[in-house]
Amino acid sequence: MNISKTNIFVGMLMLGFSYSAFAQQELKGKVSDFLTFAPIESASVYVDGSTTGTITNADGKFSLRVPRELVNDTLVISSIGYKSFKVVVNEFDPAMDISLEEDTASLDEILIVVETRPKTGNDIVLRAIEKLEDNLPEQPYLQKGFLRHKERNTKEYKWLIESAITLYDSSYASGAKKNLKINVDETRKSYDLRDVDSLFAYYSYLKNTIPRFNTKSKSLVRDTIKTTTLVDAIKWNDTRTNGLDILFRGRLNLIRNAVDKGALFGKDVLSTHQFKLDTVQVINDRKIYKIAISKGPDFAGLDTDRVYNEGFEPNGWIYIYWDTFAVKKIEYNLVAASDNQRARSKSLLGTYENHKLVITYMEYQEKMYPNYIYYESPKLLNLGDRSSDAWQKTKEQLAKEKESQFYYAVQEILFTDIVLEPEVITAALANKEWSEDIFSPRPYNEDFWDDYNVLLESEEEDQLIRDLSNRVSLYKH
Repeated sequence: MNISKTNIFVGMLMLGFSYSAFAQQELKGKVSDFLTFAPIESASVYVDGSTTGTITNADGKFSLRVPRELVNDTLVISSIGYKSFKVVVNEFDPAMDISLEEDTASLDEILIVVETRPKTGNDIVLRAIEKLEDNLPEQPYLQKGFLRHKERNTKEYKWLIESAITLYDSSYASGAKKNLKINVDETRKSYDLRDVDSLFAYYSYLKNTIPRFNTKSKSLVRDTIKTTTLVDAIKWNDTRTNGLDILFRGRLNLIRNAVDKGALFGKDVLSTHQFKLDTVQVINDRKIYKIAISKGPDFAGLDTDRVYNEGFEPNGWIYIYWDTFAVKKIEYNLVAASDNQRARSKSLLGTYENHKLVITYMEYQEKMYPNYIYYESPKLLNLGDRSSDAWQKTKEQLAKEKESQFYYAVQEILFTDIVLEPEVITAALANKEWSEDIFSPRPYNEDFWDDYNVLLESEEEDQLIRDLSNRVSLYKH
């Protein structure tokens, strides 16, 4: 990507967001349960009436930069099932831990209030899908976000990327494949220590890029492969399994892409899912349905190009506002269920749970926008030794090979600012070099990150970063 044009593009966006390093107030704190003192993860921390916000990490901690023009507004800290904490930004005391009390509603009271309301989980979800065109944005918008991508094997972290991204979406009604764009603006951290895993990527790369490739004609020995070719193969494998395209334009974008053909939450949702009303909870003094997700008559699948992603059963939870039927949060898992998928998953990945997804939404000007995305999936890397002398290997050698066979890959995205001004959107789209490639290293721009809201690292992640930064990388920065 042309750096000068990219900087102009990023600078233009920053002007549109009206942010300045000299116009920020940083808030830090910890959120916990009032009775158990346990940290509350993924609690929303935001300035009321704005899109400035973040979420708490696994330790219940947060860090939020608030523009000076919002310091007299109300800071809200909320989590489903708890009473919200509210304070004027200027009066926030960072020395005081925030404790949230549980808050619930009466299910019986909700069910009898109006007879015409849906009463079963299936009916509530179907109503929510019908209401998507009312609750999701109907005009183009931009969102600024922070991405953290990390991968590990069974023993250690192998890869970390942190980037600033911009999302453009023309509207819910339009197809995501042609009307949704993503740009990686800047990269804050990029540590890549993968090596052995490259063999499977290299094999698959050759098989899928060379016509009539003979799978028996290549000996997959690491020392015989040029590093440049290896890097090309890794990037190809990254893109087809963990690229932003898969996450945003595919079936895993459950709500946004419900209008697409074959969507998981489309018109045939009850053929692959069933929904059972569990409880009615409260968030920010509003009632919200908590609904369990379970399997339907048919298996669910993702229809992923060149990757076998079929034969799953779904489970999890979906949270839907009682008053508007807007979806607030989805916790969604896909578990291997068909004979073929169970055999593949257990043999190659060591787990039946192939996809774990969490999506939360923020409400802004009566529309729901993506706020936070967590996606975890095992990623196949190495088929192992299939040679005739594999039986001669020791148990220790085979165990080590098994450890490097797949990674647990995690992508987290925190969205904050929303831009609706047509002139800013038009100017951003005029840049012809939008790139969603998070895997290519970029120069570090310290000034850019001075005023950018990011996901606060947990203690575990902080250790991961220190560990990775002290070791050699495949990519030379």
